[in-house]
Amino acid sequence: MAEQTYGTGLLKGLSVTLKTMLRPAITQAYPHVKPDLPPRSRGVIALKEANCTVCYKCSRECPDWCIYIDAHKETHDPAGGGRARSAKVLDRFAIDYALCMYCGICVEVCPFDALFWSPEFEYAEYDIDGMTHERERLEEWTYTVLPPPELEQGAVAGPEAELTP
Repeated sequence: MAEQTYGTGLLKGLSVTLKTMLRPAITQAYPHVKPDLPPRSRGVIALKEANCTVCYKCSRECPDWCIYIDAHKETHDPAGGGRARSAKVLDRFAIDYALCMYCGICVEVCPFDALFWSPEFEYAEYDIDGMTHERERLEEWTYTVLPPPELEQGAVAGPEAELTP
């Protein structure tokens, strides 16, 4: 039988602590130094209001029911005869980020690319009621949306790439 020496576990633990203590720290000074986020990181959902046709697909598909949309119909007289056309006009588009689980289903089901992932992540509020962001704030985040990454070498563009100008 091998002879048992007492204190070897303590010595191993102290050696690990000493090695870690002698290495330089890799902590970022967050408020002063912004983190370098990956290009496809999920921050908040941004709204491009000009693309929204008020189809309600995003709010219907949301598993948390955190998207609130209000709209009304307006009838426009025809320019050169014919019958009048009606169009939905967006009154309110809000997302309650206190309920949102950031699944991205709303971004995926939007048929007109009105919703995007923005890398913006600093949107904390002191009150939970302030976590419901209205369309003006969602529109501001649209300007922080990054362009899609370039295709990897040898990759073939899908059919949706041909539709964009």
